[in-house]
Amino acid sequence: MRSRLLVLLATAAVALAGCSAVEPAQPGALAVGLQEPGTLLPADVDDQAGRLVTGALWTPLADYDTASGRLTPRAAESITSPDRVHWTVRLRAGGRFHDGTPVTARSYVDTWKAVAAENWAATPVLKESLRAKEISAPDPATIRIDLDRPSNQVPALLSAPGLVPLPASVLASRDWNGFARHPVGNGPFRLENGWVPGTGGKLVRVTPAPGKANEVDLQVGDPAEQYDQVRDGQLDLATSVPGERHEAMHADFDGRHTTWPLPEAGYLVFPVRTPRFADATVRHAFALAADREALVKGPLAQQVDPPRALLPPAEAPGERTGTCRPCSFDAAAAKSLLGQSGFTGPATVYFDTGAGTWTGALAAGLGGTLGVPVTAQPRQSDGPLDSPSTVDLKANTPSPAELLTGLAAASGYTDPGFTQDLAAAESAATPEESGQLYRVAENQLLRDLPVAPLWTGHGHAVWAPRVHDVTATPFADVRLADISV
Repeated sequence: MRSRLLVLLATAAVALAGCSAVEPAQPGALAVGLQEPGTLLPADVDDQAGRLVTGALWTPLADYDTASGRLTPRAAESITSPDRVHWTVRLRAGGRFHDGTPVTARSYVDTWKAVAAENWAATPVLKESLRAKEISAPDPATIRIDLDRPSNQVPALLSAPGLVPLPASVLASRDWNGFARHPVGNGPFRLENGWVPGTGGKLVRVTPAPGKANEVDLQVGDPAEQYDQVRDGQLDLATSVPGERHEAMHADFDGRHTTWPLPEAGYLVFPVRTPRFADATVRHAFALAADREALVKGPLAQQVDPPRALLPPAEAPGERTGTCRPCSFDAAAAKSLLGQSGFTGPATVYFDTGAGTWTGALAAGLGGTLGVPVTAQPRQSDGPLDSPSTVDLKANTPSPAELLTGLAAASGYTDPGFTQDLAAAESAATPEESGQLYRVAENQLLRDLPVAPLWTGHGHAVWAPRVHDVTATPFADVRLADISV
């Protein structure tokens, strides 16, 4: 009997061991959950997952902090100018692509020519923001940029993750789709065996770093499942948190979660040249009638924050005290303003693909608050609209000029004073002065209100107890190279 009992206990122990959910984690290995990136071609990335992966595969020329105006050189040794017209970029020595070829000034010049020629997300950075007269490579370590006007925004623009260099092989073949599956960067990690859509890929650190993550297994999956896997010890890090887990996150991952601003914001854009919305009183009434908290907790599922200003935190220079008036919900004031304006409705709020659910909720709330019929309809063309529309704008650079210019253009807003403010901000001698002038331009848009802020995007991450030093930035997402395991 005793021997039989020992056999049964041993059998049970083996069975329990076989049911163990997690094998011991390997030192230096990190398992990360993310959603499917739209692309891994860095100049065309505009989503959080894409920034996460390309941020590990490439090193940008510099990091630029909009709030302080601080520049931190990375692949560049320096970015300087004697007059804000003629700029010189000196590259750090020894830079190489993962295929072993050197990263030279010509790598950047030729890459930027390709970016300017294609219709990629980063194309406007070169053609509309930088607007250089000439970009040249006088020697392998020097990039020369000559402008047609003074601009202090060059360091911010050159820090754009979409302007990282591409190797000569893909610049010659122009096989962009093939390159996106097997990207070759100049960053701390290389992608081993390429990217498998729907599955992921494996990152290997180029130069091993003791105590840091040296191998990263990127696993594509459902955010809710990945959240549970991190909580249950089956995954090290999840880079998104769905709305239904948002409140539980604080208890499930006490001290092991973070939130950071994304370079993305939603707006209600008014057709200011249409007579019914030419009166700023009408526009302010609609802005005050938008219940942003209801949108955040409802259809936007805690993936965004209510705005405090026109510019999202990732783009905001300096500090702003308090929340802007048109960012607030005030039903009584909204209805009063609409009554003063004589606006009787009805109104339509147009939306692009993917924004129908939250735009529908916004329209219903506006109609209920203002007491006029407001409906939501999909946008049918790119032509002028006769009623407001919702717009999700994504910034490619940390320069506030990009969003301010884009917002004015989206609404058809033209004002000489606003244009002069932008020009003065761009040509200012110091980051502090520039930041103040961009705030002046932002305040003019908040006064005339061609667009009303609705929300600003943010990212989430949660991680296991064995993971440390998790940080994230708007344009690189979670910094995988900084993580200790």
